Amino acid sequence: MSMTEKAVIAERPVDVQVDVHVRAPAGKSSWIQKEQRPLNGTVVQLCRFLVFAAIVAFWEIGATLGWINTFFWSKPSDIAATWWVIVQNGSAWSDTMFTFRSTIAGFVIGTVAGAAIGLTFWWSRLYAQTVEPFVIMFEAMPKLALAPIIVLIFGIGLASKVAMAVAITIVITILTTFNGMKSVDRDLVRMVYTLGATRWQVFSKVIVPWTIPSIISALRINIGLALTGAIVGEYIGSQHGLGRLIFYAGQTYEISLIWAGILNLSILSMVLYLLITWTEKKLLKGFMH
Repeated sequence: MSMTEKAVIAERPVDVQVDVHVRAPAGKSSWIQKEQRPLNGTVVQLCRFLVFAAIVAFWEIGATLGWINTFFWSKPSDIAATWWVIVQNGSAWSDTMFTFRSTIAGFVIGTVAGAAIGLTFWWSRLYAQTVEPFVIMFEAMPKLALAPIIVLIFGIGLASKVAMAVAITIVITILTTFNGMKSVDRDLVRMVYTLGATRWQVFSKVIVPWTIPSIISALRINIGLALTGAIVGEYIGSQHGLGRLIFYAGQTYEISLIWAGILNLSILSMVLYLLITWTEKKLLKGFMH
């Protein structure tokens, strides 16, 4: 073969096919597929029930055998009997509904007012930077310190519990809304301005829609905070509510009644969480569409 022929062959492109697909080992591949497979909802619920039943059974057996001090922890059978008594006399339902009303009212007012205040920060940087430190200071302040003042101003009725729930939720919503506005794409805002949009149109067509998902994401946090505010208000002074029930039982050393109140409070917390989770999914789905 001549030198010319060798040069031509060397310059000719070589068609080389490389298999870059890397296969995982058979055992690891099946494990990955198993991890990615959605869990059976019935199995998950069954596992949760078994864990709960095991805890209650251990609690009951430990209290009966003297492993657990019943003065502080009571035992499930006594708690169930006490809970059934307050269900029959109607106090469980009336106290739960009182706490539910104050929680929902404080949640709605705090979320709506907080979102409205947070959105006003977009209109003036001077206003936003002036007010923001005071909002953060109010957030850092323990709300328990404000509870006696709020009860004195609004009384021991429903209004003071709603005010406590609002005081806790409104600041979180303000800061969440403000942070959502900070993430708005500035290039998008400039482009809308160059197309001839007014300041109000930019606010209503860009800023608000961009911020709504951030506000919706704060709902689950707010419902828990609203419930906390309502309970704190009932602790300070109230004639009704689960917080008042638990506080009264603590003063009279009725341990089973304390745990019965906590049981009702746990059920209410779960119902509120599921309700807000469902609402959040519906709002996000409607917003995305």
